[in-house]
Amino acid sequence: MTSAWLVGLPLIAAAVVLARVVTRRGRSGIYILAGIGAVLMIGAVVLLVAALSAGPAGAAVAAGAAKSAAAASGTSSNSAALLGAAIAVAGSTIGAGIAVAYAGAAALAAISERSELFGRAMVIVGLAEGIAIYGLIIGILLIGKA
Repeated sequence: MTSAWLVGLPLIAAAVVLARVVTRRGRSGIYILAGIGAVLMIGAVVLLVAALSAGPAGAAVAAGAAKSAAAASGTSSNSAALLGAAIAVAGSTIGAGIAVAYAGAAALAAISERSELFGRAMVIVGLAEGIAIYGLIIGILLIGKA
């Protein structure tokens, strides 16, 4: 399961870079991304219908197979919980960094023109920093489940 993430993360990074390149094409790039999103949504709905049509017996068989596979490989769900915690903390920290970059730049621009906006601007930057705290809390909760 961990190897799937090791393969998947570079693919996700490549998809982000590809989306960035495609959106530079202007309106046609956005239409391309919307089309890709629609295809992925249709695929997700098809998978959902297939999973729901399997019924409870199919779900019980799948759950039993997953438990026996975990027991056979000797791994537990601890690694999945730790990996989830790492992803939650890393993602929220990156998101908070981006949010603080934009909000901080705008706050400095506003403060330079009207100094009485300092308090309001710092509240906005503080809210952006809160995103990282939420990710840290989720990470702590996931580590507690491990």
